[in-house]
Amino acid sequence: MSSIDVARARRETPGCENVVHLNNAGAGLMPDVVLATMVEHLELEARIGGYEAAAREHDRVEVVYDSVARLLGCSRDEVAIVENATRAWDMAFYSFDFQPGDRILTCGAEYASNYIALLQVARRTGAVVRVVADDETGQVSLGALEAELDRGARLVSLVHVPSQGGLVQPAAGVGRLCRAAGVPLLLDACQSVGQLPTHVGELRCDMLSATGRKFLRGPRGTGFLYVRKELVEQLEPAFLDLHAAEWVGRDTFTIRGDARRFENWETSYATKLGLGAAVDYALGWGLGPIAERVQGLAASLRSQLQALPGVEVRDRGVEMCGIVTFTVEGVAAQEVVALLSADGVNVSLVPASYSLLDLGSRGLDSVVRSSVHYYNTDEELHRLTDIVARATG
Repeated sequence: MSSIDVARARRETPGCENVVHLNNAGAGLMPDVVLATMVEHLELEARIGGYEAAAREHDRVEVVYDSVARLLGCSRDEVAIVENATRAWDMAFYSFDFQPGDRILTCGAEYASNYIALLQVARRTGAVVRVVADDETGQVSLGALEAELDRGARLVSLVHVPSQGGLVQPAAGVGRLCRAAGVPLLLDACQSVGQLPTHVGELRCDMLSATGRKFLRGPRGTGFLYVRKELVEQLEPAFLDLHAAEWVGRDTFTIRGDARRFENWETSYATKLGLGAAVDYALGWGLGPIAERVQGLAASLRSQLQALPGVEVRDRGVEMCGIVTFTVEGVAAQEVVALLSADGVNVSLVPASYSLLDLGSRGLDSVVRSSVHYYNTDEELHRLTDIVARATG
């Protein structure tokens, strides 16, 4: 499938000894180096104090920005490291000064947290949310998007890989159209970073939000935001503190000029360093080889599931990733998840409320979400399908 040394990857992932982990779209299993990095810093904090530990490790913390910049193909000054992907997305989105009639374009695969924010801002400001039609494959239609952009737009919000299926949106095509129209593109890369190459220059996005806990295999409670340099100073975050801005006079302040204006002062240095270790670990394997193996495993799993009577794979799109969703006729998705969990196989349940425009429009109240990573094996995929086969029996 790829050049990945699976045996080594599993040796360096202690969780592989305990479970069949096919829930990487929820949270990937951390490699040893990520855990060791965080424990080391927490122990330092315990020995000498939190402020003192942060000061001693200042240079290592700064290197995390370089690592994320290498991952995304951007400048370190375009990177903010925050608590999670939702926080990253919100800090970008709520920085726009929307006015009545401003058109915000999104797609049918939009995630609930993002769409709720779109609706809230529309209610507050009089902006208008428009859902761009999908094409016959289930991905956003570039032709429909171009037509909507011709009518004018303030922002385009696109989920690169939806949480509820294996679809990979044509993000580079969307970025090309947005750039030509002069409309900023906010790309939610929560499920794509770590399993696919996400070079912002190739994607032509203006902002990108992501998490550490999923396919990057970092700690929970970590995320980051990319904002294109030309856009940074045009956006004022919804709130500021003494890290994002400086109080320079009784009635005046200045906002810092880089993407760290979207951060706040207090942070977990242990998890920040853990995020950096996870990014470096992924870069060490290479995102190309990772994507090749992940997509190969996912294609194999889809094929195995499709061969089972009563099982329907629910993924759509031209290009598909490591997320594989399915339903079992006559068996509730929640029950399938419970059966798998009882046998040591980790998957997730995705209810329609997470993506009403997609799952709801297809009449699906929930789906089972399995999600592979490069450390998974063919034997683990067979174990999942054997359990599902028993459920259909």
